[in-house]
Amino acid sequence: MLENKSLLITGGTGSLGKALVEEILHRYPNIKRLVIFSRDELKQFDMAQIFSEDKYPCVRYFIGDIRDVNRLRRALEGIDYVIHAAALKQVPAAEYNPTEFIKTNILGSENLIEACMDTNVKRVVALSTDKAAAPINLYGSTKLCSDKLFVAANRYKGSRDLNFSVVRYGNVLGSRGSVAPFFMKKRKEGILPITDPRMTRFNISLKDGVEMVLWALKNSKGGEIFVPKIPSYLVTDMAKAISPSAKLVNVGIRAGEKIHEEMITENDSLNSVDLGIYYAILPNSNPISIKQYCKITNATMVEEGFSYNSGTNPDFLSIESLRILIKEQLDSSFEPV
Repeated sequence: MLENKSLLITGGTGSLGKALVEEILHRYPNIKRLVIFSRDELKQFDMAQIFSEDKYPCVRYFIGDIRDVNRLRRALEGIDYVIHAAALKQVPAAEYNPTEFIKTNILGSENLIEACMDTNVKRVVALSTDKAAAPINLYGSTKLCSDKLFVAANRYKGSRDLNFSVVRYGNVLGSRGSVAPFFMKKRKEGILPITDPRMTRFNISLKDGVEMVLWALKNSKGGEIFVPKIPSYLVTDMAKAISPSAKLVNVGIRAGEKIHEEMITENDSLNSVDLGIYYAILPNSNPISIKQYCKITNATMVEEGFSYNSGTNPDFLSIESLRILIKEQLDSSFEPV
């Protein structure tokens, strides 16, 4: 797919961006150009120590902000594919800095869409979050708006050979801001703060997240919101997996948090299909019907009233399974204390 093609990753210095770059360079040695677009020059410098332009001549580091549409247009010259990972993501920070999240997550997404239409980009995959489904916090609301923008862009792209799709998934174990690294740091104190003992979250590995994004880049028809089939875990089980001897202290839910996360709501079920390894939420105004889409992709429609919720998910990770994942994906020397 990417042989002799050019790809740009917005927010390319983040956890997923770095994992994507590593996998793409391994899988597509003949990629023409791989552009890491982000606003943090220090992170780009650190990343260039690993993926240097000397060792990987196809790699380029492009400083810019998705709030700047002119900079985006310049960066997208000669680009075939885009993975949009740039976003502000911290839930509490969004509650107290709403306009900043709106400028980046919503207006920045609109800038990217316009810039892609003004250049010769062929395909865009935007990264979303489980918090965008039935959002109750500002962060989730901005990502839902972003999702809607990318889905709607397929309707006004005109005759351009261009499609937009979205990948929506849960927490990435070990990513910046996730609960596992936080508990790993706090366990030395002998006390782990729990916002609510009932709280559950979806979990996806960096590897599976990368695989899903590349799959969507290759297989999207335009307008889908792809959702992975992934396990859930109890936050208390994560705490016990990391430090069974620590005291768990209930500190209350933070601003904008949910007890359980949702990726497909009951209302979404009318437009959702099962693709086997993934679900897809289709747009209401899809150029082709759901039945036609199922015929093309060998998908099946989900039952009316279906929802995909981290609390009712039949697939839950045990404490021991969480320990194995932490050792595999976060810290190979990890031992519970």
